[in-house]
Amino acid sequence: MEQLDCRGLACPQPVMRSRDALAGGTQALEVLVDNEPARENVRRFFEGRGFSVATSQEGPDCWRISATAGDAATAPQQAAQAAPAAEGNSRTLVLITTETIGRGDDVLGGKLMGNFLATLPELGARLWRIVLINGGVKLASCPGPALDALKKMEAEGVSVLVCGTCLAHFGLLEAKAVGDTSNMLDIVTSLDLAGKVIRP
Repeated sequence: MEQLDCRGLACPQPVMRSRDALAGGTQALEVLVDNEPARENVRRFFEGRGFSVATSQEGPDCWRISATAGDAATAPQQAAQAAPAAEGNSRTLVLITTETIGRGDDVLGGKLMGNFLATLPELGARLWRIVLINGGVKLASCPGPALDALKKMEAEGVSVLVCGTCLAHFGLLEAKAVGDTSNMLDIVTSLDLAGKVIRP
């Protein structure tokens, strides 16, 4: 089994190196990482391609992800490309970088964000993906109207990506209650694939 030592590599390098290994025809791979966001991202990368995945912690700062190709394994492709076909590329992505909207009063800004998220379903089938980065990841972790709205949209088929590096920075990895822990490769690819990007 081929092994990749991705300890010390910043997001999204562990996923990119895993992707490159699969492009070379590898059917079984062990990846070593030194942080939880990388563990989550690499695990999700392989599972999204039909691989059987096992993870184990081998120290305070070392995880081993073992991936073996199964019958459902697919050719390497970026996870964000699993987007539904849309006529004229009408996919809409919403990029949220803060937990509030506007400046002047954070309490008001928080209410506005809750209202914004609750209103997004009005976009209908065009609403494809919500990406949360920087302070926006707090919306996926803190109870309230914003989290409730995100959960409802995810249950209705809207993809929610939450930056793993950002979650780790704010100490919210365990608190995340909605969405997939993601990486910058998925986020950049999602922005490229979207027909329209909305940023409140």
